[in-house]
Amino acid sequence: MSDVLVSVDNVSKKFCRSLKKSLWYGVQDMASEMLGRSGKHELRPDEFWAVKNVSFELKRGECLGLIGHNGAGKTTLLRMLNGLIKPDQGRIEIRGEVGALIALGAGFNPILTGRENIYVNASILGMGKREIDKKIDEIIDFAELGEFIDSPVQNYSSGMQVRLGFAIATALEPDILILDEILAVGDAPFRTKCFNRIESLSSRCAVIFVSHSMPQVTRICDTLLLMQKGAPLRHGHDLGEIILDYHTSTDNADVAASVEGSQHGSIKAIQIHNSHGEATRSLVYGEPWSISASIDLGEETARLDARFMITINDQEETNVAQLEKLIPAPQKLRQFVLSMSYDECLFNSGKYYLTASLQFGKKGTLAYVARNMFVLNVKRDISGYAPIILQQRHEAITPVNGK
Repeated sequence: MSDVLVSVDNVSKKFCRSLKKSLWYGVQDMASEMLGRSGKHELRPDEFWAVKNVSFELKRGECLGLIGHNGAGKTTLLRMLNGLIKPDQGRIEIRGEVGALIALGAGFNPILTGRENIYVNASILGMGKREIDKKIDEIIDFAELGEFIDSPVQNYSSGMQVRLGFAIATALEPDILILDEILAVGDAPFRTKCFNRIESLSSRCAVIFVSHSMPQVTRICDTLLLMQKGAPLRHGHDLGEIILDYHTSTDNADVAASVEGSQHGSIKAIQIHNSHGEATRSLVYGEPWSISASIDLGEETARLDARFMITINDQEETNVAQLEKLIPAPQKLRQFVLSMSYDECLFNSGKYYLTASLQFGKKGTLAYVARNMFVLNVKRDISGYAPIILQQRHEAITPVNGK
C-alpha cells in the first residue's frame, strides 16, 4: 500500500462576495451537476478564487507546514482536505482516517459537558464507545480539565476548549492530523505537551500544520507550502528560503511606527549596512554588519549623559536583542551620527522590528522612543527554532580515556 496519504492535484475553490448572487450561483451549479455538466471554470461577477491551482503530496511520516498571511487561503484548503467543502476544480485523495482541529471549539456543543462532547466528537472521528471508554481518562488527563470535565463547554475558556479539542483529535492516533493555529492559544507547558504528542504521532501519520509562528513551524515541519492570495507561492524542503519569502511577501511597513517621550531629543533616522557597506533592509546570517543612527540631543539635554538604545523584537513581539551606547556629556555634540559595527549577524531567518530610544541623566529619563522604527529581514539557509543562532569560534572533540 502506498505511503502517500494525501494527494492534492490542481485544486481550486471560488467564493462569491454577494450573498444573493452566491445563492443563485449555487442553484446553477447544482443544476449543472445534476445534468452531468462540468462547472464553469471562469469567474462570474463578484466571485474570487480563495484557492487556486494547489498541488502537493504528503506521505506517512511527513509534516507539511502551511504558511501565508491572513487571507492566503489556508483555512479554505484545510476545509476541503477535511471534506467540509468541495473543490470547484481539481482532485483530493485522502487515504486513512483524519483527525482535524481547524477552528477553536469547532464541533463542540456548548450546552453539553466536556465529557459528553468527548463521546460526541470521538464518535464523529470514528471511535466506538468501548474505545472511547478506554481512552477517556487519557483524554481528560491530557486536556488538564480535572473537575471541570463535567461542566458545560460554554463555561470553558478558550484555552480549555483548545486543550480538549487537541486531546480528542490526537487520541484517535489518526493517519492524517490537520492542525490550524491550535498552538496560538494555551500556556507554554501545554504547548510543550502538544509538540511532544505531535512528534510521537509524526512517524505513524501525516501532519498538516498551520501557524503564523515560524519557530513552531520549523520545530516540527520538514516541508513548507507558502500561499499568497489563494495561490501557491513556494513549496519545498528549503525551510529557510521559504520562510524568508513569507516574511518579505508583505510590505515592510506592516507594523505601524509610533513616537513617545518628552521629545527633548530625537532620532532622525536609522540605517543598517551589510558587509559591503551598503544601506539595506536585508542581512545574511553570519556576515558582518553595522547600524547607524542620526541623533539630535536637543538644547536642554545636550549637557547631560545620554544613553542610546535599540531593542530588537521578532514577529511575535518578543524582545530578542538589545544594542546600547553610553554617550558621556563632555564628549557630545548636539547633532551627530552614531555608528556601531558587529562581526557577525547571528539572527535566525525572519523579520525583526527595531525600536530606538534616548535616555538622559543618571535616572535614565526617557526623552524619545520610536517604536518599530526600522524593519529588518534576515536570510539564513537553514531556519532554526530560536531567534538568535550562536556561532562558535573554535571547537574541539577530545577523546575520553584515549578512546
